[in-house]
Amino acid sequence: SSSVPAPTPTRFVFSSPLQKHACVRDEAGDRDIRPELRPSSFHKSRARHHRSSIRQRFAIITPASLVSEQIQEHEQEVVRREQMSGYKRMRRQHQKQLIALENRLKAEMDEHKLRLQKEVETQANNTYIELERLAKKQAAQLDKEMKALAAEEKRIQQQILVQQKKELTTFLDTQKKQYRLCRERMKEEMNEDSDTPKEEKQERLSRHKETMQHSQAEEEAQLLNQQRLVYERSCRALKRRSLIKKHEFEQEQIREELNKKKTQKEMEHALMIRQDESTQELEQRQLQTLQRLRFELMRHQHQTELENQEEYNSRRQRELHRKHALERRQQPRNLKTLEMQIKKQFQDTCKVQNKQYKALRNHQLEVSPKSDHKAILKSLKEEQTRKLAQLAEQYEQSINEMMASQLLRLDEEQEAECQALRQQLHQEMELLDAYQNKTKAQMEAQHEHEVQKLEQKASLRRAHLEQKIEEELASLHKERTEKIKHLFERQERELEMFDSESARLGFGSLASFDFPKDEAR
Repeated sequence: SSSVPAPTPTRFVFSSPLQKHACVRDEAGDRDIRPELRPSSFHKSRARHHRSSIRQRFAIITPASLVSEQIQEHEQEVVRREQMSGYKRMRRQHQKQLIALENRLKAEMDEHKLRLQKEVETQANNTYIELERLAKKQAAQLDKEMKALAAEEKRIQQQILVQQKKELTTFLDTQKKQYRLCRERMKEEMNEDSDTPKEEKQERLSRHKETMQHSQAEEEAQLLNQQRLVYERSCRALKRRSLIKKHEFEQEQIREELNKKKTQKEMEHALMIRQDESTQELEQRQLQTLQRLRFELMRHQHQTELENQEEYNSRRQRELHRKHALERRQQPRNLKTLEMQIKKQFQDTCKVQNKQYKALRNHQLEVSPKSDHKAILKSLKEEQTRKLAQLAEQYEQSINEMMASQLLRLDEEQEAECQALRQQLHQEMELLDAYQNKTKAQMEAQHEHEVQKLEQKASLRRAHLEQKIEEELASLHKERTEKIKHLFERQERELEMFDSESARLGFGSLASFDFPKDEAR
C-alpha cells in the first residue's frame, strides 16, 4: 500500500495590531505607550465606506476570505490612525491648557507685582507728605515759640522797668523826706543859736542844701546807673534763656522728626515684609495650581491609555475568538477536503492495482495451461479482493487518524495562541503600568524639586529683604546720631558765642541769673 501524506491544516494569518502600534509608539515618543482613542461616529462611517469600496473593488478578482482579511486590516489601520490623531489632539489640548494656565498665572503675578509697586509708591508719597507736613508744622511751632519768647522778654523787661521805676520813686520820696528832715533839723539848730547872724545862718543853710542836693543827685545817678546795669544784664539773661529754650524746642522738634522717620521706616518695612509674605503665598498657590493641573492631565492621560489598552486587549481577544470560530467552522470543510484527497489517493491506488492485476493475470494465463486458467483467475480474484479490502481498511484508518489529529492539533494550536495572546497582553499591561508609575514618579520628583526651588528662592529673597531692612535701620540710626550731634554742636557753639559776647560786654556769667518771681506765664 502507498503511504498517505499528513494533511496540512488551513491557517489564517492576521496582522498584529501591537506590531503596528510599536511604530506608532516610536513616533509618538516616550509617553505614548498605547496611543489609541475610540473612533467617532464620523470615523466609523468612513471605515464602513472604505469597507464597501474595497468589497466592490475585489468582489470579483479576489476570494472572499482574502477580501474579509484585507477589509479587517484596513479598518484596524483606520482605527489606529484615528486613535493616534485623537491621542495627539489630547496631548496638544493638554499642552494648550498648561500654557494657558501658565500665562494666566504670569499675568496674575505681574498684576500682583504692579499692585505691590503701587503700594510702595503710595507709602513713599505718604511718608514724604507726612514729613513735609511735620516740617511745616514745626516751622510754624518754632515761629510761634519765638514770638512767645519775644513777648515774654518784653513782658519781663516791662516788669523790670516798672519795678525799677517804683524803686526810683521810693528812693526819691525817701530823699525828699530826708531832705525835709535835715532842713527842719538845720533850722531848729539855727534857731537855737541866737548869736549867729541871720545872713550867716542863711549862707550855712544854703550850703547845706546844696550839699544835700548834690549828695542826693549822686545817689540818684548811682541808682539809675545800677538800674540800667541790672536792666541790661536782665535783658541779656532773658536773651540767653530764650536761646536755651529755643535750643530745647529744637531738640524736641528733631526728636519728633527722627521718631516720625523711624515710625515711617518701620511702617515701610512692615509693608515690605507683608508684601514678601503675600508674594510667597501667591507663588505657592500658583505652583500648587499648576501641579494639580499637571497631575489631573497626567491622570486623564493615564486613564485614557489604560482604557485604550483594555479596549485593545478586548479587541485582540475578540479577533482571536473570531479567528478560532472561523477555523472551527472551516474545520469540517477542511477535513472533508482532506478526506476526499485520501479517497482519491485510494481510488488511484485501486486503479494501479487493477492494472497490475490485469498484467499479472495475462502473464499467468499466458504461461499456464488452459486447464488451470479458471483456478488461476479465481485465486487472483481472491487475492485482489483481499488486498483491496486491506487497502480500504488502511485508508479508512488513515482518515480516522487524520481527523482525530487535526481536531487535536486545532485545539492545541488555538489554546497555545490564546495563552500566547494572554501572556503578550499581560506583559503589555505590565509595561504600561510600569511606564505610568515611572512617569508619575518623575512628575512627583519634578514637583518636589520645584517646591524646594521655590522655598530656596523665597528664603533667599527674605534674607535679602532682612539685610536691606538692617542696612536701612543702621543708616537711619546713623542719620539720627549725626543730626543730634550736629544740632548739639551748633547749639553749643551758639551758646558759647553768646556767653563770650556777654563776657566781652561785661555781664559776666548769666547762667544763675534770677528773674522776678511773677514772671511765670
